[in-house]
Amino acid sequence: MHAEPVSRRIRALVRALPRTGITLSELVQRVGDDGLLILAALLTLVFLLPVSIPGVSTVFGAAILLIGMSRLFRRALWIPSSMKHRMIATRKLRPVLRKALPWLQKIERVSRPNRIQWLVADGAMERLNNLSLILGAVLLMMPFGLIPFSNTFPAVALLFLAIGLLQRDGVCVLLGYIGNLATIVYFTLLIGGGGLAVREAFQRLAT
Repeated sequence: MHAEPVSRRIRALVRALPRTGITLSELVQRVGDDGLLILAALLTLVFLLPVSIPGVSTVFGAAILLIGMSRLFRRALWIPSSMKHRMIATRKLRPVLRKALPWLQKIERVSRPNRIQWLVADGAMERLNNLSLILGAVLLMMPFGLIPFSNTFPAVALLFLAIGLLQRDGVCVLLGYIGNLATIVYFTLLIGGGGLAVREAFQRLAT
């Protein structure tokens, strides 16, 4: 079990944000290579509230995707230069993170290390969990940002996965899997409903 709660480390990161803004590469430097899952948890917090920061879902989703890939292939985290130096305004980022931190603390309170241990075992399950992290990041990057909960569902799934992997808590990891599944169902309904609406509009125009 980690001596220091994840929420406390993230709160310290939020307090230490530069006054003007911060780039993704600076965030990575602040958490270090051993804190990439903490960084993934931090990046999900922005999407837990109905307040959007334009362009963040693509950048933060891609960053979590790269974290998942670095874990899957056991390589150092690589960030494209176009993302590395993109500035995120602190005045927009800090208040959103502070408001979302209670959600992280609630998950921490129900999280317990070493539950359903086979779900957090090394080997095949470790690869599957990292693939789930990648899937959640891809879902977060889907172009449904203006639709309610389209970022929230994958963000909650990713947060459960990150906390579960940090705490080696199989229950949180399982909830992350369920969150990914719920997101896929939600997006399927959105796409299906949109397709029906377009077809009905064409039919009305044709009559």
